Amino acid sequence: MGASTGMNTPPPLAVDALLDDPKTRIIVCCGAGGVGKTTTAAALGVRAAERGRKVVVLTIDPARRLAQSMGIDSLDNTPRRVKGVGTGDDGGDGGELHAMMLDMKRTFDEIVEAHADGERAQAILANPFYQSLSAGFAGTQEYMAMEKLGQLRAKDDWDLIVVDTPPSRSALDFLDAPKRLGSFLDGRFIRVLMAPAKVGGRAGMKFLNVGMSMMTGTLSKLMGASLLKDVQTFVAAMDTMFGGFRTRADATFRLLQAPGTAFLVVAAPEPDALREAAYFVERLAADRMPLAGLVLNRVHVSGADRLSAERALAAAENLEDGGIVDQESGKAGLRDAAAEAAAPAPGALETGSPSAGTTEHGTDRPTTHQDGTDRHDPNRHGIDRDAAVTPDADGEGEGEGNDDDDADVDAITAGLLRLHAERMQVIARERRTHDRFTSLHPEVAVAEVAALPGDVHDLAGLRAIGERLAAGVPAGA
Repeated sequence: MGASTGMNTPPPLAVDALLDDPKTRIIVCCGAGGVGKTTTAAALGVRAAERGRKVVVLTIDPARRLAQSMGIDSLDNTPRRVKGVGTGDDGGDGGELHAMMLDMKRTFDEIVEAHADGERAQAILANPFYQSLSAGFAGTQEYMAMEKLGQLRAKDDWDLIVVDTPPSRSALDFLDAPKRLGSFLDGRFIRVLMAPAKVGGRAGMKFLNVGMSMMTGTLSKLMGASLLKDVQTFVAAMDTMFGGFRTRADATFRLLQAPGTAFLVVAAPEPDALREAAYFVERLAADRMPLAGLVLNRVHVSGADRLSAERALAAAENLEDGGIVDQESGKAGLRDAAAEAAAPAPGALETGSPSAGTTEHGTDRPTTHQDGTDRHDPNRHGIDRDAAVTPDADGEGEGEGNDDDDADVDAITAGLLRLHAERMQVIARERRTHDRFTSLHPEVAVAEVAALPGDVHDLAGLRAIGERLAAGVPAGA
């Protein structure tokens, strides 16, 4: 599969130029859930470190796949050095790679400890409402991801920060949530709850009895008296910090708009994922945030794309029906077509059957059986294709089982042709979906990443993804 055949051919995404540019300080990988953001972020981090940069990858993926692929037992809120990558290791010239996984509650605790005195900080941390808020309030994870990004950037310890955004239902939540939480923490509801603490004493209670008793009674019924008291205590303790949440949210939003930040929208060649990608591209433009391009993961390819799906299906039907083509030379020709379909082009990686589906990370399932043989190989069943159809001196096949062997080969060949037809149909469907996106956004640079034959579970797999990202088109295309 080569370049797009549509009228709008997107420009290639120059990944290495982006990683090598010292002005690039933050790369944000965003997109719908399940499209490979974590793997993409990790692969970018590995490649950047091995090209000489000091990199930290911040993931919000609770599945801990990033730690496993980098050979780390576990990740937490503190950056950890990845062995085998960068200076002094076998991973390349210069650079370092660090990785961390956001601990949402711990990040919130750090904010409290940094902006409140010791006694007040302890009161906040022990408050039941704060514990619920910091552990799972809507938007907290996205807000804390931005807080942690701001902390990392302020320290200036890394040349490049790569962010793997949270697995939200909608990718747009990543940009909206910090503002939502900031608005909540200094909004009207919080100001009302803060009124008793601000007025104070008996005068305050008399004032409340006049104007707020009805509202407080209603809130007590809705929230429960105990929860309302916890909230009011929390609000009183956090009074001096509320403005800081909004201020930092605004500062991080400006950081995302800065020239040193680059957004990569990650998608799969599927309608829903590319529709979400299109929404995100438009939102980034509306918020004046710098978009570097689109990473299109899990693209199917074939090393025998000269054989169309239609021709492969027609040949398979001929073999199965024994109708139109029934001469020996004709059958041999069909088998040659099947062999062309089954054999990848020189240098191309086998990517498996499209009907086999994908793994959790979006890569194709292996095409080998447990005995180590290729399930597409006709000789796996002990059939020698050449021997099965070689005539003897009298023009007859050798051995009494020649007709049966010939029928087995025909069936296997027809199966290979049908598998190839399925693969070509998947490729055509993905190309149409891609072309619809590029027709809407022809200015967006694209890097296509071919599906791997197995799961990404180590540094070698991340390097392979990085090479494909840098190439910009699927291997074998």
